[in-house]
Amino acid sequence: MKPRIEVVGVDSLLLRLFDQIDEGNMPWMLAASQRVRETFGAALVDLVPSYTTLLVHYDLTQLDDLHARQHLHQALAGLQPAAAETARQHEIPVWYDASVGPELRALGKRSGLGVAGVIEQHSAHIYQVFALGFAPGFAFLGLVDERLASPRLATPRKQVPAGSLGIADRQTAIYPLVSPGGWNLIGRSPVRLFDRELDGYSLWQPGDRVRFVPIERAEFVRLGGDDSPFEETAA
Repeated sequence: MKPRIEVVGVDSLLLRLFDQIDEGNMPWMLAASQRVRETFGAALVDLVPSYTTLLVHYDLTQLDDLHARQHLHQALAGLQPAAAETARQHEIPVWYDASVGPELRALGKRSGLGVAGVIEQHSAHIYQVFALGFAPGFAFLGLVDERLASPRLATPRKQVPAGSLGIADRQTAIYPLVSPGGWNLIGRSPVRLFDRELDGYSLWQPGDRVRFVPIERAEFVRLGGDDSPFEETAA
C-alpha cells in the first residue's frame, strides 16, 4: 500500500490507498475510514469510501489544506487492517429465474456453467460492499467469479424492476428501486434495501459482507417479492 493524496476541491482531498480493486483492500479501507473519522473529528464534513479511495470533505473554517494533509498522514501512521469480525454479514434471499432475470440463460451458456452452475457459483461466494451510489440503497458488491463477469448491456434499459439482481463486469448488485440500468439481470430479491427507517436509509454500509441465498418462487412471494415477469420497456 502506497497512499497518495490528491486535491479534488478547495475543501476536499482524495486519499488513494490502492491502484487496483481487490477484496483484500477492504480491511485496510475500513481501518483507514475509522482513523480518518477519529483524526478529523468535528472538522470532517463527509467521508465517502470507494473501491480504492477515500474522499475527505473537511470544514474550511477549521482546517486549511496543509492541516488537512497533516491529519491524513496522522490517520495513516501505524495503520493496521480491520479485523474481519467487525464486518456485518447479510444473507439476502434471491429467486434466480429467467422470468425475472432475462440474462440468466445467456450467461449460463456463455460461461459454460449452465443456469444451475451460474446460480451455484453466484451464491457460493461471500461478497464485500465496496461502495454505495447510483441510487439510494444501491451497493456495488464484488468480486464475482471471472466466469460470470459480463460487460454492461450496450443499450441500458429505461426501467429495471426493484429487487433485480445484476452483474456488470466483476461487480454484482441489487437495484433497490425502479430505475434505469444496464446490468445483466439474473434474478430478483424480496428484501427492502432502501428504507427511511434504516440507518443512512440503506441496508448496506461499505465493508459489509453479503451472501445470496437461492430460494424458490413460493418463498419469494411469501417474503413479499413481486414475481411479475420482466418485460422490456418500449423505446
